[in-house]
Amino acid sequence: MSIRRPKQAKDLPAAKLPREIKVLVAAAFMIAIGFGIVAPVLPQFAQSFDVSVTAAAVVVSAFAFTRLTFAPLSGWLVERMGERRTYILGILIVAASSAACAFAQDYWQLLIYRGLGGIGSTMFTVAAMGLLIRLAPPQARGRVSSLYSGSFLLGNIAGPAVGGLLAGFGMALPFLVYAAALVLVAVLVATQLPAASAQANRKGLVTAVKKEVLPLRVALGLPTYRAVLGSAFANGWSAFGLRMALVPLFATAALGAGPEVAGISLAVFAIGTGVALTFSGKLADTWGRKPMILSGLAVNGLAMGALGFTGNEFWFFLISAIAGLGSGLMGPAQQATVADVIGNERSGGKVLATFQMSSDLGAIIGPIAAGLLVDAFSYGPAFLMATAVALLAMVLWLPAKDTHPA
Repeated sequence: MSIRRPKQAKDLPAAKLPREIKVLVAAAFMIAIGFGIVAPVLPQFAQSFDVSVTAAAVVVSAFAFTRLTFAPLSGWLVERMGERRTYILGILIVAASSAACAFAQDYWQLLIYRGLGGIGSTMFTVAAMGLLIRLAPPQARGRVSSLYSGSFLLGNIAGPAVGGLLAGFGMALPFLVYAAALVLVAVLVATQLPAASAQANRKGLVTAVKKEVLPLRVALGLPTYRAVLGSAFANGWSAFGLRMALVPLFATAALGAGPEVAGISLAVFAIGTGVALTFSGKLADTWGRKPMILSGLAVNGLAMGALGFTGNEFWFFLISAIAGLGSGLMGPAQQATVADVIGNERSGGKVLATFQMSSDLGAIIGPIAAGLLVDAFSYGPAFLMATAVALLAMVLWLPAKDTHPA
């Protein structure tokens, strides 16, 4: 199979992004800021009910667990209700969950309310991916994925700082601010997408709710789709699992550093991802999806494996940034691959949900497996497991065809 050269994409005119894309990117930024506002407050709020650290961590994990459990339902809703309605309903569920958390009277109420928010989260995540797939021009899918991911990243960076300030006025306030931001997002999508949808519909970009559905079994029969599920699992294991659960513990236990070092490391990882997103989407649209995913898996996997052997803060920060760069290299190409598999004219709710579940499953299993390795051996083998998972994902990609449109 011949290698596609960048000049092929130069023959295509620069695709103008539909207005819906800009609306969804703005909405993603608002959602991410709100999530970032709540993230640093949630564990402390849970502990205010006089529970253990483990119990407080369960509240954090409950959100991810319900996202994973209800992802198939989200795919079904997208295929039955359409992306826009599912998106708005999911946003409003998370808003109600956040507001309820602010008024929780005990630990169990907080656990239930937070867990219910995960249902809405997976609904609007899968729906947004479906909208982006159908609205993005095929030659600009990587660029659209970069814009969307970048907006989330910026919001996640800005949100915690705002959340820390708001927490000074009471633990409940960040949850109420998050709920209000989500209501604004629902209003934005409800009022701004319809007019743009009418124009896009005339161009054939948006079809009726009753449209051809890509069955999950058909997608699973494609080596490329199975490969992207593997790379999504590896990225979830590393970027969303080990990074959040193991890196802070490693900074304290192995480096003897305070929590501020762990916080800087997370920020540096995000900066590395952000730097990669400035060009990885364009490269996915020119060089192809497969080269970007393979390079991202290699860079992220090797960096995460090396992270457990760093002995000072300088190398800790530098390798964290490289690991983030690897995650940013593969992110847009992965989403573009799923978009290529489904296509603009089909609905693939279950296909999208399974892709999301792969990442969530990695984020849940990764920290547990790493924790067992730390307890049995040390931090080094725990981080090296991320390298092994990345290498396995690369093996899945070797026989897969690049879906990059010619």
